[in-house]
Amino acid sequence: MQRLNEILSTIDSFIGSSDWFPFVLLGTGLFFTLYLKFPQIRYFRFAFNVVRGKYDKAGDEGDTSHFQALTTALSGTVGTGNIAGVALALHLGGPAALFWMVVTAAIGMCTKFVEVTLSHKYREKAADGSMAGGPMYYMKNAEFKIGKKSFKLGWLAAIFAGATVLSSFGTGNMPQINSIAGAVKSTFAIEPWITGAVLSVILAVVIIGGIKRIAAVTERLVPAMAVVYFIGCFSVIFANAGNIIPAISSVFTSLFTTTAATGGFLGATIAYAFNVGVGRGLFSNEAGQGSAPIAHASAKAHEPVSEGMVAILEPFIDTIVICSITGLTLLSSGAWQEKHYNDFAVTDMSIIAGSDYTDDNKEDRIALKEHLSGEKPLPVFDGMLEVENGKIVSDVTVIHARSVAEEVVVNEYFDGPPLTGQVEIKKGVLQDAGISFYGKSLVHSSPLTAIAFTKGWFGEYGQYIVSIGLLLFAFSTAISWSYYGDRAMTFLAGSGSVKYYRVVYVAGFFVASIADTTIIWTVAAIAIALMTLPNLLGIFLLRKEMKLTIKEYWDGFKKEYPEEKTPE
Repeated sequence: MQRLNEILSTIDSFIGSSDWFPFVLLGTGLFFTLYLKFPQIRYFRFAFNVVRGKYDKAGDEGDTSHFQALTTALSGTVGTGNIAGVALALHLGGPAALFWMVVTAAIGMCTKFVEVTLSHKYREKAADGSMAGGPMYYMKNAEFKIGKKSFKLGWLAAIFAGATVLSSFGTGNMPQINSIAGAVKSTFAIEPWITGAVLSVILAVVIIGGIKRIAAVTERLVPAMAVVYFIGCFSVIFANAGNIIPAISSVFTSLFTTTAATGGFLGATIAYAFNVGVGRGLFSNEAGQGSAPIAHASAKAHEPVSEGMVAILEPFIDTIVICSITGLTLLSSGAWQEKHYNDFAVTDMSIIAGSDYTDDNKEDRIALKEHLSGEKPLPVFDGMLEVENGKIVSDVTVIHARSVAEEVVVNEYFDGPPLTGQVEIKKGVLQDAGISFYGKSLVHSSPLTAIAFTKGWFGEYGQYIVSIGLLLFAFSTAISWSYYGDRAMTFLAGSGSVKYYRVVYVAGFFVASIADTTIIWTVAAIAIALMTLPNLLGIFLLRKEMKLTIKEYWDGFKKEYPEEKTPE
C-alpha cells in the first residue's frame, strides 16, 4: 500500500501538486476578470438581490432556491480549510500569505461566475425529475469551436464525472470523518468508531432525501455554524484588541519584503508567502474545480447568468470573510509565533547535524530559514542518534514545524516511557515512526487554531468551539460532496445508480472514521486535478459564448425591468 501511495504521489507531483497548477487556475480567473471587465465587482451588489429572490418567477424550474443552492455549495467549501488551512498558511508564509489568499479569492469569484453560468445553462432534467448539471453537462451539450472546426467534449465529460465520484470520497467523505473522529476523541475522549457510527446514520438520513433534504439542512446548518465560529473568533479578537492594528499592519508590511522572523517563526520570503497564500486560497474556495456548479445547477432560475451571480458570493464568504476573520484571530492572539508542547509529526521533523543552532540570534535565524526554503541546505544528521533516558546526547538540532525544537524528549512509543538507546536517522529523517518525539515547537493547522481560541474570553473552553466548528464544517462538506457524487453517477450510469452510490458513500464514511486514509487523500489530489483541468479548458473554449450569454441576459432584463438600474 505504501508503494502504491508513493506511485500516486509521484503522479500527483506532475499535475495537482506541481508548481504550474496554481498558476493555471489563477491565470484563468485573471483572464476572465479582464475579458468580462471585472464582473465580480460590477455584479456584486446585484447578486444579493438575486439571492433574495427579487427577480424570481413562479414557473422557474429547479429543486432549490438561490439561497439553498448557495448554502449547499458553501457547505462544500466551508470546511477544515477555514480552520486548519488558514493556520497552515500563516505558519508557512507568515502574515503576507493571508493577503494572497484574499487576492486569490477575489479572482476566484470571477471563475465561479463563469463555470456556474455555463453549467446552469446546459443542465438537464434527470429521469427521476430532478435537475442534473455541472461541467460534465456543458462539456457534453455545448458546441465547442477552434477556428472553423466544431466538436463536442463528451469524452472529457466522462473523465470529469469519474473524477468527481472519486473526489466525493477523497475530498468530502473519508478525510472529513477522519478529522472529525480524531478531534472528537482528543477533545471529548469519545472513541472514533462511536463518532463514525452516529454521524454515518445522520448522514444517511440526510442524503437519502436527495437535494431537497440536503438543501433544507444546509440552509440552516451553514448560518448556524458560521455564527458559532464567529463568536469564538471575535471573543479572541476583542480580548486582544490592542493587537488588532499591529496584526492588520503586519499583513501589508510583509507583502513586498521578506517576512521578518519573530518568536519561533523563522521568517518567509516574498515568493514563498505568495505561493503558500495562493495555494491555500485555491484550496479553500475551490474556484475552477467544477464542484460548486453541480450544486448551483439545482437552483430555480430561468436565466443561467443570475445563478452565476449568486456564485460570486461564494469565495467572498468562504475566503474573504471567514478566512480573513480566522487569520485576524490567529494574528491577534499571537499563538502563531509561540512554541507549544506537542507530539512531533515525523513528516514535520528533520534533524540537523550540530547543536549550536538557535532562534535567539539573527545569523542562525537566517541560516535556518535558508535551509527550510532550500536556498542553502544545512548538513543533516545521518546515522544512529544516541539517547539516554529520553534526552538526546548526540550533537544535533531538532527542527519541527519549521522551528527549533526545545525540551525534546524521546519516548519508546506514544505516551510511553523515555527511551534509552539508539535511534536510526537517515538524511535527517526518523526511520522508526513508532518512536515518539515530544517537546516545544511551533504548531500549525487545527491545533494552532485551537490554541488561539484559548486566548479569548472563553479561556480553555475556547478550544471546544474549534472542535465543534471542525465537526460541523467537516460534516457539512460530507453532505454536499455526496450530492456532487450523486449527480456524477447520474451522468455516468443514470438515476438508478444513485441509491447504490449512497450506500457505498455512507459505508465508506464509517470505515474512514477508524482507518488510515492517507492513500485516499493522494487519490483525491489527482482526481481534483482531473476535474479542474478539463473544466478550465472547457470554460476557456466557451469564452465568447459566455460573453454573449451575459449580453443576452441584460438585454432581456432591461425589457422586463425597464425601471431597474443595471450594473452592466
